[in-house]
Amino acid sequence: MKVAIMQPYFFPYIGYWQLINAVDKFVIYDDVNYINRGWVNRNNILLNGKVQRINLQMVGASQNKLINQIEVSDSELFRKKLLKTIETAYRKAPYYLETFSIIENIVNNTEKNLAKYLEYSIRRVCKHLQIDTEIIMSSCIQKNNSLKGQDKIIEICKILNADEYYNAIGGQELYSREDFNNIGIKLKFLKTNNINYTQYKSEFTPNLSIIDVMMFNSINEISKILNDYILV
Repeated sequence: MKVAIMQPYFFPYIGYWQLINAVDKFVIYDDVNYINRGWVNRNNILLNGKVQRINLQMVGASQNKLINQIEVSDSELFRKKLLKTIETAYRKAPYYLETFSIIENIVNNTEKNLAKYLEYSIRRVCKHLQIDTEIIMSSCIQKNNSLKGQDKIIEICKILNADEYYNAIGGQELYSREDFNNIGIKLKFLKTNNINYTQYKSEFTPNLSIIDVMMFNSINEISKILNDYILV
């Protein structure tokens, strides 16, 4: 049983979706503290050949709150501006029509709870990308919530009967292979290869939101990209 656990992010980059696609069960880590200036509520797209930050407007966001204790703003004006920015950036992209309809559906979701709003977006994109991994909310798992860091991750893995735990390559310093091996779980880190595709006539800009990938690639092309990684 392969398991991965990640905080929910706002239209995350391709590595996030590679991780989901690589495992049997993906846990959305929604009952941990929100981190300011992280990727929970923001990401990058390509606008006129330059990186453009997009944000999800929230209410009462604080590092003293869990992700699932924060609300999404119900501002219709903000959502219109966000969609207009995405439209301006990609309306000439080859897969604009099918992708924008999905983005519009997600952005206009009326769910106020941040974790559930992001859960919906992750599930909706997974459906479009034909990723059938089982998705579980961390808050729905009966566990010892007093545990922290690696100890809490290991407990979730045990509960889900994992024998392999996958994490993004950036988390190498957070986890000990020895500790995982001692309980019979193989720890692996997913490293995205050097992915490159055509973005209009611009020089390729990597690590943008999945929005960019979807706008410029067919489902078949994305399926290949989802497997373009190594495990270390």
